[in-house]
Amino acid sequence: MSIILFDNTQRNHLWPLTQTKAVAALRMGILTMAERWEQLTGMQVFVHTEAYLQNLYGYPDAGEHIWIDASVIPNTALVDLVQSIDKNDCWADEDGLIIGKTNLSFEDFDAAQSLQYFENIHDHTTVDRIRYPWELMQWNDRILRFDFDVLTRGKISAAISSTNRCVHPEHIFIEPGAVVEHTILNASTGPIYIGKHATIMEGSAIRGPFALGDHSVLKMNSRIYGATTLGPNCMGGGEIKNSIMMGYSNKAHDGYMGDAVIGEWCNWGAGTSNSNLKNTAGIVKVWSEADQEYLPTGYKCGVIMGDYSRTAINSSINTGSVIGVCCNVFGEGLLPNIIPDFSWGCKGVKYRMDKALTDIDNWRKLKKQSLSEIEKNILITLSLK
Repeated sequence: MSIILFDNTQRNHLWPLTQTKAVAALRMGILTMAERWEQLTGMQVFVHTEAYLQNLYGYPDAGEHIWIDASVIPNTALVDLVQSIDKNDCWADEDGLIIGKTNLSFEDFDAAQSLQYFENIHDHTTVDRIRYPWELMQWNDRILRFDFDVLTRGKISAAISSTNRCVHPEHIFIEPGAVVEHTILNASTGPIYIGKHATIMEGSAIRGPFALGDHSVLKMNSRIYGATTLGPNCMGGGEIKNSIMMGYSNKAHDGYMGDAVIGEWCNWGAGTSNSNLKNTAGIVKVWSEADQEYLPTGYKCGVIMGDYSRTAINSSINTGSVIGVCCNVFGEGLLPNIIPDFSWGCKGVKYRMDKALTDIDNWRKLKKQSLSEIEKNILITLSLK
């Protein structure tokens, strides 16, 4: 028996982040949604998503499984349900299925009709779901603290070098193989987690909560404010505040990244900065492709950037911007606050697909990876929409 995290009918509201991945693969805190459930339950986790993405994740064996809405944030009560739920029972709220146990065929599952697969439906009204991409950075402080407790419980940190200046070192956890020297680590405002074989170069200053993923690098004199997450194989530099980089992405130079959510395999050219606050200090509204309107996000929101997108040097990203998948962004002055998928520049020119695939593969080679045929087909499918 395994857990299957399914994409609900609202997954498109997480555009552009879910263009190229399932909801279960989104990262906030320290972990992805799927990794978090694996850590909490000790069970194997599979993913049920859109047909054009499914080959990224594989298929479970036939049999009885526990189905969980991938957008749901786990809590103690839900973890307890996983351990005790009976066959054909489920818990739901006004948005639909939260968690249920059935031997339904993987291929037959339909999120829109999910409640019809269970005999006993119980009400559950205290669950949180991620509905929009900016919520990832808005909830990052809370989830980062949660993940820190999960990952470090009962474990002992690697030794902290005496060259560092630490505040509340009991809330600092360094995994084996990490290198941290001549750095200010201030965990008085939240925990600091440094992943396996990560590197923090000298002169950097960090205020928690903060997570640096496995094999990631913070360059010299970086200034990091919580709540910030740099996923695995990222490179950070300059000034970063309350932002998430999902993984394999770079902001290696000076410039400001604030209140942002950045997908995988993205790159910010030197000097790129985003605004996260309107000059009027008013509510920031961000374009929702699913709703076809601008939605309020609060007083601070920088940029949401889809996978495989890049900015030229000295790019100026406007407040509350959305940059789609596979964009090569360049332009004078403040950039438009909506940049569609597969944009070449900001004036309506389409990124040629053959060139886009070559360029992405070149970037992946820099991290000793390559673009798979499955990933190429996903991008080609998206470009034809």
